[in-house]
Amino acid sequence: MIYVTGDTHGLQDYYKLHIFAGEHPELTEDDYVIIAGDFGAVWDSYTLVSDLKPYTELPFTVLFVDGNHENFDLLETFPVEEWHGGKVHKIKPNIIHLMRGQVFEIDGKTIFTFGGATSIDKFMRREGLSWWKQELPTYEELDEGIANLKRYGNKVDYIITHSCSERALAYPQIRSSATLKVSCPESQMLSYIEENAECRRWYFGHFHIDAELGDKYTALYQNIVRLGK
Repeated sequence: MIYVTGDTHGLQDYYKLHIFAGEHPELTEDDYVIIAGDFGAVWDSYTLVSDLKPYTELPFTVLFVDGNHENFDLLETFPVEEWHGGKVHKIKPNIIHLMRGQVFEIDGKTIFTFGGATSIDKFMRREGLSWWKQELPTYEELDEGIANLKRYGNKVDYIITHSCSERALAYPQIRSSATLKVSCPESQMLSYIEENAECRRWYFGHFHIDAELGDKYTALYQNIVRLGK
């Protein structure tokens, strides 16, 4: 079973996973919950063990794409491995970072991932302490993603990102919730991916809302939904 949810921000919005685990005692390490960015528990090397502990105690495996509120310097200290066909940082046996521009084959489904986003509050943060420039995807990561999609004939089952394309950004639910109502570099990149790849459904976080947007997009925050629903 594969589920998707929105931002967890370390322990700030972790509790939805704890409740979900209690409601689904049948889930095991062979089941997955994918966090659509702003995982946030890889934040401080001094508190890393305690920050990750609640996640390690969940019965299922936690997968996450990166958001904009991540400590990328710390995240990048973990070695890059290959897992289910794509590149990952394996934080713990049951906590895995799905890197940008990868296609994963999980339970017979193909999933393209592309994390990253613009922090609109970075003027209030300190670089290297509470904000990192790696939050923005690079064109090298975009090129890698395009190449990986081509290997699948530019068609995957699902796309999971932190931010969204310009088309999704235009939906009223997003425009009313987003402080920044203009396109950012990552939305332009995701628009290019959208123009050149097909998927059954696209999931993203970042905007702190739960909404079905047309027949293609699902914005997630507190909801935990089964992949494909």
